[in-house]
Amino acid sequence: MFEKFFNIFSHDIGVDLGTANTLVYLRGHGIIINEPSVVAVNQKTDRVVAVGNDAKQMIGRTPAHIVAIRPLVEGVISDFEVTEEMLAYLFNKARKISKKMLPPRVLIGVPSNITNVEVRAVRDAAKSAGAREVHIVEEPMAAAIGIRLPVKEPAGTMIIDIGGGTTDIAVISLSGIVSSKNVKVAGDRLNNDIIAYLKNEFKILIGDRTAEDIKIAIGGVGEDRDDSAESAVRGRDLITGLPREVVITDSDIKEAIAPSVRQLIVAVKEVLEHTPPEILGDIMKRGIVLAGGGALIKGLPDLLREELKIPIFIAEDPLTAVARGTGIILEDIAGYRDILITNEDELSPIQQS
Repeated sequence: MFEKFFNIFSHDIGVDLGTANTLVYLRGHGIIINEPSVVAVNQKTDRVVAVGNDAKQMIGRTPAHIVAIRPLVEGVISDFEVTEEMLAYLFNKARKISKKMLPPRVLIGVPSNITNVEVRAVRDAAKSAGAREVHIVEEPMAAAIGIRLPVKEPAGTMIIDIGGGTTDIAVISLSGIVSSKNVKVAGDRLNNDIIAYLKNEFKILIGDRTAEDIKIAIGGVGEDRDDSAESAVRGRDLITGLPREVVITDSDIKEAIAPSVRQLIVAVKEVLEHTPPEILGDIMKRGIVLAGGGALIKGLPDLLREELKIPIFIAEDPLTAVARGTGIILEDIAGYRDILITNEDELSPIQQS
């Protein structure tokens, strides 16, 4: 009876709580929000000035009393209060679209292998932001469901979800993760690699946004890439302190991010080494699927295919895979109950011990 009541007057929200971007799926409407995970705060008044796209525009351009904060670092909450404010903003935006007044039921994707404390922080932040009921799912599982991989079958599938703060590598079978690894090599690390490279090689300092733009424009990996692409980069000369412009090529970017890409490949090999032989045979036949923004790095599928000798595929619309997965789970949350991270509040004292 109560469930029917809540279905009429409440709404279900799926959240891909990413380090770089947060996506919100509203049941019955699809993905309604895709904005940067950035919050601008006025330190004089402790009030939120802007969230999402508006806040990202302020990074590196704010006066001293306004700070643009990224409340999630490497996939987990680093600033609880700001994360709560961001979630409240997202929930309120969803409520205006759904036109339902009761607090929502929320499903949030988190990186695999995060600690119980980190899971509880996500759950508490969502409840403080106004959620009626909070469920947690690991992002590689949500991404696999979002791209319609057969996760419930007794056969192995493998997914690599390359996000902004972390990369989740997971082997899935029978609605469970057989082996997985979470590494801090993802979009932000590659941006930092580009900043460090330009600092050392060209003696020029650039910001995070500029590094991101360069990575998207001419970034890539692999030996057989065309090295003719180039881009003009403006920053501060470290010697004179004055503005300076340099021209860099995609071979520069390839050299800058090569160590991190190599680290990512090693992590994938480690997961494969810990995978049972029968499932490994399934993966060799079905291939590995790339999801997340990092799946769009030019040349990465070919490099992985060459290194692993396994077919590599890019998921359709890889940036939204996790959010779409949360939406599918919300449509039949009872049927997907086994894949959710257990809410400790629902356990009996015996189970908790």
